[in-house]
Amino acid sequence: MIGRCRWTIVAAAAVLMLGGCAQSFDATAVGVPVTMATAAGETPAGQAFTVKTSTVHGLWGLVQLKKANLDRALANQLVGGKEIAQLKIRTKSRWTDLLFTGLTLGLIAPKTVIYEGVVVGR
Repeated sequence: MIGRCRWTIVAAAAVLMLGGCAQSFDATAVGVPVTMATAAGETPAGQAFTVKTSTVHGLWGLVQLKKANLDRALANQLVGGKEIAQLKIRTKSRWTDLLFTGLTLGLIAPKTVIYEGVVVGR
C-alpha cells in the first residue's frame, strides 16, 4: 500500500514538472505572406518593427489563458496587402513576469513575446 502511494506521488510530481508553457505560432492566421528568412545576401526594403506583447499560462503551464497575436499587434501596418519579412519571435520572462509567477506559485505564468521583422510593401 505504501509503495503504491509513493509511486502515485512520484507520477503526479513528474506530470507537474513536465508540464510547461508552450505556444505555437501560425503564420497563416496573419492574413498576409510571412517569411522568417530571406535569401543569403538579400535585405528586404521596408519598415522595421518591434512589437512586444504578452502571453499568460495557468496551472503551471498546462492551460493557456491569453495568447499573443501577431495579426492584432500589426493590424495598422499590414493594411493594403503588405507582407512581413525576416520575422523573428522571441519569448522571455521579464523580472516582473518571474515575480508574478513566484507569488502565485506557478498558478499564473506570464511571458513576454517579442516580434521583430520588416513590413514590406507589395
